[in-house]
Amino acid sequence: MVKQRNSRVASRKSSSSTLVFTMLIMFTFVILILLGFGILSIPSSSNDSPKAHDLNSIARKTIERSEEEEEEEGRGEQWVEVISWEPRAFVYHNFLSKEECEYLINLAKPHMQKSTVVDSETGKSTDSRVRTSSGTFLQRGRDKIIRDIEKRIADFTFIPVEHGEGLQILHYEVGQKYEPHFDYFMDEFNTRNGGQRIATVLMYLSDIEEGGETVFPAAKGNFSAVPWWDELSECGKNGLSVKPKMGDALLFWSMKPDASLDPSSLHAGCPVIKGNKWSSTKWMRVNEYKV
Repeated sequence: MVKQRNSRVASRKSSSSTLVFTMLIMFTFVILILLGFGILSIPSSSNDSPKAHDLNSIARKTIERSEEEEEEEGRGEQWVEVISWEPRAFVYHNFLSKEECEYLINLAKPHMQKSTVVDSETGKSTDSRVRTSSGTFLQRGRDKIIRDIEKRIADFTFIPVEHGEGLQILHYEVGQKYEPHFDYFMDEFNTRNGGQRIATVLMYLSDIEEGGETVFPAAKGNFSAVPWWDELSECGKNGLSVKPKMGDALLFWSMKPDASLDPSSLHAGCPVIKGNKWSSTKWMRVNEYKV
C-alpha cells in the first residue's frame, strides 16, 4: 500500500511538472507572437529612444544637435510637419543639405531635355502642353551621395530603396508649370515593373521668389491654415499648397491604406512667376522596381 501511494504521488508530481512546463512554453510562444506583431514592446533603458514609425520622434531626432553640427552638414533644424490627411501629406523640413541640392542640380544640368508625360493608352512618354518644364533621370544608386539620399527617403517613407524609381530632376523657368495630374497609372503597361506608384517624395532643390507651389486642388481641409498662406500665388490658393524651399521634401501618398487609389492626391505645379525652380522627384512602387 505504501509503495502504491508513493507511486501515485510521484505520478502527480510528474504530471504537475509537465503541465507547468507546457504552460511556460505556451506563455513564451504567446509573448514572442505579441513582440513580433509590435503589440507588446520591451521597455528601453533610455527614455530618449524613438518609437518605431513615430513621426514625432523622427521629426525631432536632430533638434538637440549643436549649431556647429548643423552648419557642417549644411542643414538647419530638421522636423516633419503633417499638412494633410486627405491626401496623406507630410513636409520634412531641411531634408537635404544645400550641398546635396547643388550637387543634384549640377549633375543634371548637362542632360536636361524637355519634360514629357505618360500616354495612358500606350504607356509611352510623349510631349504635352500640360508639362512645360525640362528634366532628366539619375539612375538609382548611381553614386554614394545619391545612395545616401535614397536611403534617407526609405527611412522617411518606410518603403525599401529597391521599390523606388530613379531620381527625376526638374527645372521650371518663369511661366513653366505642370497641370493637375495623378502620379498613379491608369494603364497596365506602366505597372508591369514594380506595380502601382504608392507614394511620391518631391524634394525642392532651390528657393523661388514667387510662384512654383505644389498645389493639391482636391485635398480636403482648411487650405488657409498653412503658415505660408499669405506668401502663395493665386494658383497656390486654389487648394492645399506647399511653397518650395531649398532642402525641404514633400511626401504624399497616391494610395490609401486599403490599397485603393486616392483621388485627393491630384496635384499640380503652379507657374513660376519670379526665379527658377529646381526639384527632384522620387516615385515609390508597391513592389520592387527593377532598374
